[in-house]
Amino acid sequence: MKTPIYECLIKNKTKTKPIWFMRQAGRYLPEFREIRKLNPNFINLCLNNVLSSEITLQPLKRFNLDAAIIFSDILMVPYGLSQKVNFKKNFGPKLGDINLEKISKVNEMDFINKLKPIYKSIKNVKKNSILKNKDLIGFVGAPWTLLVYMINKNSPKKKLVKDFFKDDFLIKKTLIILEKFLKLHIKQQVKSGATIIQIFDSWAGLLEEKKLSNYVYEPTQNLVNYVKSLNVPVICFPRKIKNYKNFCENVKPDAISIDYNVDPKLIIKEIKIPIQGGLDPKILLSDKENLKKESLKYLNIFKNHPYIFNLGHGILPETDPMMVDYLVKLVKDY
Repeated sequence: MKTPIYECLIKNKTKTKPIWFMRQAGRYLPEFREIRKLNPNFINLCLNNVLSSEITLQPLKRFNLDAAIIFSDILMVPYGLSQKVNFKKNFGPKLGDINLEKISKVNEMDFINKLKPIYKSIKNVKKNSILKNKDLIGFVGAPWTLLVYMINKNSPKKKLVKDFFKDDFLIKKTLIILEKFLKLHIKQQVKSGATIIQIFDSWAGLLEEKKLSNYVYEPTQNLVNYVKSLNVPVICFPRKIKNYKNFCENVKPDAISIDYNVDPKLIIKEIKIPIQGGLDPKILLSDKENLKKESLKYLNIFKNHPYIFNLGHGILPETDPMMVDYLVKLVKDY
Protein backbone atom coordinates (compact mmCIF):
# COMPACT_ATOMS: atom_id res chain seq x y z
CA MET A 1 0.00 0.00 0.00
CA LYS A 2 1.64 3.24 -1.19
CA THR A 3 0.25 5.80 1.26
CA PRO A 4 1.47 9.43 1.49
CA ILE A 5 3.41 8.60 4.68
CA TYR A 6 4.91 5.47 3.09
CA GLU A 7 6.09 7.56 0.11
CA CYS A 8 7.71 9.98 2.53
CA LEU A 9 9.31 7.36 4.82
CA ILE A 10 10.40 4.77 2.28
CA LYS A 11 10.67 6.60 -1.05
CA ASN A 12 11.72 9.95 0.49
CA LYS A 13 9.27 11.71 -1.81
CA THR A 14 8.02 15.15 -0.90
CA LYS A 15 5.22 15.84 -3.40
CA THR A 16 2.67 16.32 -0.62
CA LYS A 17 3.24 16.80 3.09
CA PRO A 18 1.32 14.07 4.95
CA ILE A 19 -0.24 15.02 8.28
CA TRP A 20 -1.34 13.32 11.50
CA PHE A 21 -1.18 14.36 15.16
CA MET A 22 0.07 12.82 18.35
CA ARG A 23 -2.95 12.42 20.69
CA GLN A 24 -5.27 13.11 17.76
CA ALA A 25 -7.79 10.70 19.31
CA GLY A 26 -8.53 12.27 22.65
CA ARG A 27 -9.68 14.91 25.06
CA TYR A 28 -10.06 17.88 22.69
CA LEU A 29 -12.90 16.08 20.85
CA PRO A 30 -16.40 16.39 22.38
CA GLU A 31 -17.29 12.92 21.05
CA PHE A 32 -14.33 11.46 22.96
CA ARG A 33 -15.34 13.29 26.14
CA GLU A 34 -18.81 11.74 25.92
CA ILE A 35 -17.28 8.25 25.89
CA ARG A 36 -14.80 9.12 28.63
CA LYS A 37 -17.55 10.41 30.94
CA LEU A 38 -19.17 6.98 30.87
CA ASN A 39 -15.82 5.13 31.13
CA PRO A 40 -13.77 6.69 33.94
CA ASN A 41 -11.29 3.78 34.14
CA PHE A 42 -8.66 4.60 31.51
CA ILE A 43 -7.03 1.15 31.41
CA ASN A 44 -10.43 -0.52 30.94
CA LEU A 45 -11.19 1.93 28.13
CA CYS A 46 -7.93 1.00 26.35
CA LEU A 47 -8.96 -2.66 26.74
CA ASN A 48 -12.48 -2.15 25.35
CA ASN A 49 -11.84 -3.03 21.71
CA VAL A 50 -15.19 -1.66 20.51
CA LEU A 51 -14.75 1.75 22.14
CA SER A 52 -11.02 2.05 21.49
CA SER A 53 -11.66 1.33 17.77
CA GLU A 54 -14.35 4.00 17.72
CA ILE A 55 -12.07 6.53 19.48
CA THR A 56 -9.21 5.77 17.05
CA LEU A 57 -11.46 6.59 14.10
CA GLN A 58 -13.11 9.73 15.55
CA PRO A 59 -10.50 12.23 14.25
CA LEU A 60 -10.53 10.64 10.78
CA LYS A 61 -14.27 11.19 10.55
CA ARG A 62 -13.67 14.91 11.12
CA PHE A 63 -10.35 15.66 9.45
CA ASN A 64 -8.52 14.59 6.29
CA LEU A 65 -5.58 13.02 8.16
CA ASP A 66 -3.13 10.57 6.58
CA ALA A 67 -3.02 8.12 9.49
CA ALA A 68 -4.93 6.74 12.42
CA ILE A 69 -2.97 6.03 15.60
CA ILE A 70 -4.43 3.32 17.76
CA PHE A 71 -6.04 4.58 20.97
CA SER A 72 -3.94 2.96 23.69
CA ASP A 73 -1.12 3.92 26.05
CA ILE A 74 2.60 3.19 26.40
CA LEU A 75 1.90 1.99 29.98
CA MET A 76 -0.12 -0.97 28.71
CA VAL A 77 3.24 -2.82 28.58
CA PRO A 78 3.98 -2.51 32.35
CA TYR A 79 0.30 -3.42 32.85
CA GLY A 80 0.83 -6.54 30.68
CA LEU A 81 3.86 -7.33 32.87
CA SER A 82 1.62 -7.38 35.98
CA GLN A 83 2.72 -4.07 37.45
CA LYS A 84 -0.21 -2.16 38.88
CA VAL A 85 -1.12 0.81 36.65
CA ASN A 86 -3.93 3.31 37.06
CA PHE A 87 -4.64 6.88 35.99
CA LYS A 88 -5.66 9.48 38.53
CA LYS A 89 -7.66 12.51 37.43
CA ASN A 90 -5.55 15.70 37.26
CA PHE A 91 -2.49 13.70 38.30
CA GLY A 92 -1.71 11.21 35.54
CA PRO A 93 -0.37 7.66 35.82
CA LYS A 94 0.28 5.97 39.16
CA LEU A 95 2.13 2.66 39.20
CA GLY A 96 2.52 0.10 41.96
CA ASP A 97 5.87 -1.10 43.29
CA ILE A 98 8.07 -2.87 40.78
CA ASN A 99 8.36 -6.55 41.66
CA LEU A 100 11.19 -8.09 39.67
CA GLU A 101 10.33 -11.64 40.71
CA LYS A 102 6.76 -11.18 39.48
CA ILE A 103 7.58 -9.55 36.15
CA SER A 104 10.29 -12.17 35.50
CA LYS A 105 7.63 -14.88 35.67
CA VAL A 106 5.26 -13.38 33.07
CA ASN A 107 5.09 -15.64 30.04
CA GLU A 108 4.45 -14.57 26.46
CA MET A 109 0.95 -16.03 26.17
CA ASP A 110 -0.21 -14.38 29.41
CA PHE A 111 1.11 -11.04 28.17
CA ILE A 112 -0.58 -11.40 24.75
CA ASN A 113 -3.88 -12.46 26.34
CA LYS A 114 -3.81 -9.48 28.70
CA LEU A 115 -3.34 -7.06 25.81
CA LYS A 116 -5.44 -8.97 23.25
CA PRO A 117 -8.18 -6.28 23.09
CA ILE A 118 -5.57 -3.81 21.76
CA TYR A 119 -4.73 -6.16 18.89
CA LYS A 120 -8.43 -6.74 18.25
CA SER A 121 -8.94 -2.98 18.12
CA ILE A 122 -6.19 -2.67 15.49
CA LYS A 123 -7.90 -5.38 13.41
CA ASN A 124 -11.27 -3.59 13.71
CA VAL A 125 -9.80 -0.24 12.63
CA LYS A 126 -7.85 -1.82 9.78
CA LYS A 127 -11.09 -3.16 8.26
CA ASN A 128 -12.75 0.27 8.18
CA SER A 129 -13.04 1.84 4.70
CA ILE A 130 -12.06 5.25 6.10
CA LEU A 131 -8.48 3.90 6.21
CA LYS A 132 -8.24 3.51 2.42
CA ASN A 133 -4.85 4.97 1.36
CA LYS A 134 -4.08 5.86 4.99
CA ASP A 135 -1.73 4.36 7.53
CA LEU A 136 -2.50 2.77 10.86
CA ILE A 137 0.16 3.62 13.42
CA GLY A 138 0.95 1.27 16.28
CA PHE A 139 3.32 2.38 19.01
CA VAL A 140 5.37 1.53 22.08
CA GLY A 141 7.19 3.48 24.75
CA ALA A 142 10.97 3.27 24.48
CA PRO A 143 12.67 1.00 27.04
CA TRP A 144 14.16 4.00 28.91
CA THR A 145 10.83 5.82 29.27
CA LEU A 146 9.05 2.68 30.49
CA LEU A 147 11.88 2.00 32.95
CA VAL A 148 11.41 5.56 34.29
CA TYR A 149 7.70 4.99 34.89
CA MET A 150 8.21 1.52 36.37
CA ILE A 151 10.81 2.66 38.92
CA ASN A 152 9.59 6.23 39.46
CA LYS A 153 5.97 5.01 39.77
CA ASN A 154 4.58 8.24 38.29
CA SER A 155 5.47 11.03 35.83
CA PRO A 156 8.93 12.33 36.70
CA LYS A 157 7.99 15.78 35.27
CA LYS A 158 11.38 17.37 35.87
CA LYS A 159 13.53 14.85 37.67
CA LEU A 160 13.95 11.20 38.61
CA VAL A 161 13.43 9.88 42.12
CA LYS A 162 16.50 10.09 44.33
CA ASP A 163 18.64 6.93 44.09
CA PHE A 164 17.04 6.03 40.71
CA PHE A 165 20.27 4.36 39.52
CA LYS A 166 21.25 2.73 42.82
CA ASP A 167 19.98 -0.79 41.98
CA ASP A 168 21.99 -1.67 38.89
CA PHE A 169 20.72 -5.27 38.83
CA LEU A 170 17.08 -4.15 38.86
CA ILE A 171 17.68 -1.71 35.99
CA LYS A 172 19.59 -4.18 33.80
CA LYS A 173 17.13 -7.03 34.37
CA THR A 174 14.08 -4.77 33.78
CA LEU A 175 15.56 -3.49 30.51
CA ILE A 176 16.11 -7.08 29.30
CA ILE A 177 12.51 -8.01 30.16
CA LEU A 178 11.20 -4.82 28.56
CA GLU A 179 13.05 -5.45 25.30
CA LYS A 180 11.58 -8.95 25.04
CA PHE A 181 8.00 -7.85 25.67
CA LEU A 182 8.20 -4.64 23.65
CA LYS A 183 9.24 -6.74 20.65
CA LEU A 184 6.30 -9.04 21.33
CA HIS A 185 3.91 -6.06 21.59
CA ILE A 186 5.27 -4.61 18.32
CA LYS A 187 4.95 -7.96 16.55
CA GLN A 188 1.31 -8.38 17.64
CA GLN A 189 0.45 -4.85 16.51
CA VAL A 190 2.04 -5.40 13.08
CA LYS A 191 0.37 -8.82 12.75
CA SER A 192 -2.98 -7.17 13.51
CA GLY A 193 -2.56 -4.50 10.83
CA ALA A 194 -0.31 -1.64 12.05
CA THR A 195 1.61 -0.29 9.04
CA ILE A 196 4.02 1.98 10.97
CA ILE A 197 5.46 1.81 14.49
CA GLN A 198 6.34 4.92 16.48
CA ILE A 199 8.62 4.66 19.50
CA PHE A 200 7.92 7.32 22.13
CA ASP A 201 10.86 8.20 24.38
CA SER A 202 9.05 10.85 26.41
CA TRP A 203 11.73 11.09 29.11
CA ALA A 204 14.90 10.85 26.98
CA GLY A 205 15.60 14.49 27.85
CA LEU A 206 16.13 13.64 31.54
CA LEU A 207 19.47 11.96 30.85
CA GLU A 208 22.86 13.57 30.61
CA GLU A 209 24.77 12.93 27.37
CA LYS A 210 27.12 10.26 28.81
CA LYS A 211 24.20 8.04 29.89
CA LEU A 212 22.35 8.15 26.54
CA SER A 213 24.32 5.32 24.95
CA ASN A 214 23.37 2.71 27.60
CA TYR A 215 19.81 3.77 28.29
CA VAL A 216 18.55 5.34 25.05
CA TYR A 217 20.66 4.56 21.97
CA GLU A 218 21.32 0.84 22.45
CA PRO A 219 17.91 -0.29 23.79
CA THR A 220 16.05 1.80 21.18
CA GLN A 221 18.27 0.65 18.32
CA ASN A 222 17.47 -2.97 19.21
CA LEU A 223 13.76 -2.17 18.80
CA VAL A 224 14.33 -0.18 15.61
CA ASN A 225 16.22 -3.10 14.04
CA TYR A 226 13.44 -5.44 15.10
CA VAL A 227 10.69 -3.27 13.53
CA LYS A 228 12.72 -3.05 10.31
CA SER A 229 13.04 -6.86 10.29
CA LEU A 230 9.22 -6.98 10.10
CA ASN A 231 9.37 -4.76 6.96
CA VAL A 232 7.56 -1.91 8.68
CA PRO A 233 8.85 1.68 8.89
CA VAL A 234 9.74 3.03 12.32
CA ILE A 235 9.60 6.62 13.63
CA CYS A 236 11.40 7.63 16.85
CA PHE A 237 10.41 10.51 19.12
CA PRO A 238 13.20 11.07 21.68
CA ARG A 239 11.61 14.08 23.34
CA LYS A 240 13.81 16.90 24.63
CA ILE A 241 17.18 15.35 23.81
CA LYS A 242 19.84 17.92 23.02
CA ASN A 243 21.42 16.21 20.01
CA TYR A 244 19.06 14.76 17.41
CA LYS A 245 21.93 14.22 14.95
CA ASN A 246 23.72 11.87 17.40
CA PHE A 247 20.46 10.03 18.05
CA CYS A 248 19.86 9.44 14.32
CA GLU A 249 23.42 8.28 13.71
CA ASN A 250 23.26 5.81 16.60
CA VAL A 251 19.68 4.54 16.43
CA LYS A 252 19.02 4.78 12.65
CA PRO A 253 15.22 5.08 12.58
CA ASP A 254 13.39 5.59 9.25
CA ALA A 255 12.24 9.02 10.49
CA ILE A 256 12.78 11.26 13.48
CA SER A 257 10.03 13.19 15.25
CA ILE A 258 11.22 16.49 16.72
CA ASP A 259 9.84 18.43 19.67
CA TYR A 260 9.05 22.14 19.73
CA ASN A 261 12.21 23.15 21.63
CA VAL A 262 14.28 22.33 18.55
CA ASP A 263 15.37 24.81 15.89
CA PRO A 264 14.05 23.34 12.59
CA LYS A 265 16.70 25.32 10.63
CA LEU A 266 19.44 23.44 12.48
CA ILE A 267 17.64 20.10 12.07
CA ILE A 268 17.39 20.46 8.27
CA LYS A 269 21.15 21.10 8.09
CA GLU A 270 22.07 18.14 10.26
CA ILE A 271 19.58 15.39 9.43
CA LYS A 272 19.14 13.61 6.12
CA ILE A 273 16.36 11.14 7.01
CA PRO A 274 12.63 12.08 6.94
CA ILE A 275 11.57 14.46 9.71
CA GLN A 276 8.25 14.68 11.51
CA GLY A 277 6.63 17.25 13.77
CA GLY A 278 7.96 20.29 15.57
CA LEU A 279 5.02 22.68 15.87
CA ASP A 280 4.29 23.76 19.46
CA PRO A 281 0.79 22.43 20.40
CA LYS A 282 0.15 25.76 22.19
CA ILE A 283 0.06 27.49 18.77
CA LEU A 284 -3.30 25.75 18.22
CA LEU A 285 -4.62 27.71 21.21
CA SER A 286 -3.82 31.05 19.54
CA ASP A 287 -5.57 32.47 16.43
CA LYS A 288 -5.69 31.37 12.79
CA GLU A 289 -3.27 34.07 11.64
CA ASN A 290 -0.59 32.96 14.09
CA LEU A 291 -1.29 29.28 13.39
CA LYS A 292 -0.85 29.91 9.66
CA LYS A 293 2.40 31.84 10.15
CA GLU A 294 3.96 29.20 12.47
CA SER A 295 2.82 26.24 10.34
CA LEU A 296 4.14 27.78 7.12
CA LYS A 297 7.49 28.25 8.85
CA TYR A 298 7.83 24.44 9.18
CA LEU A 299 6.36 23.74 5.73
CA ASN A 300 8.75 26.20 4.08
CA ILE A 301 11.84 25.02 5.96
CA PHE A 302 11.12 21.39 5.07
CA LYS A 303 9.77 22.18 1.60
CA ASN A 304 12.40 20.10 -0.22
CA HIS A 305 12.93 17.54 2.52
CA PRO A 306 10.79 14.43 3.25
CA TYR A 307 8.56 15.78 6.03
CA ILE A 308 5.45 14.60 7.91
CA PHE A 309 3.52 17.45 9.46
CA ASN A 310 2.83 16.88 13.16
CA LEU A 311 3.17 18.66 16.49
CA GLY A 312 6.17 18.68 18.81
CA HIS A 313 4.01 16.87 21.40
CA GLY A 314 0.36 15.77 21.74
CA ILE A 315 -2.70 17.93 21.02
CA LEU A 316 -3.70 19.80 24.19
CA PRO A 317 -7.14 19.02 25.71
CA GLU A 318 -8.29 22.66 25.45
CA THR A 319 -7.70 22.78 21.65
CA ASP A 320 -10.65 23.84 19.49
CA PRO A 321 -11.36 21.15 16.85
CA MET A 322 -12.04 23.98 14.35
CA MET A 323 -8.38 25.03 14.66
CA VAL A 324 -7.30 21.46 13.95
CA ASP A 325 -9.56 21.43 10.88
CA TYR A 326 -8.05 24.74 9.71
CA LEU A 327 -4.51 23.40 10.14
CA VAL A 328 -5.20 20.13 8.27
CA LYS A 329 -6.66 22.08 5.32
CA LEU A 330 -3.71 24.50 5.36
CA VAL A 331 -1.21 21.64 5.14
CA LYS A 332 -3.24 19.83 2.47
CA ASP A 333 -3.41 23.00 0.33
CA TYR A 334 0.28 23.75 0.69
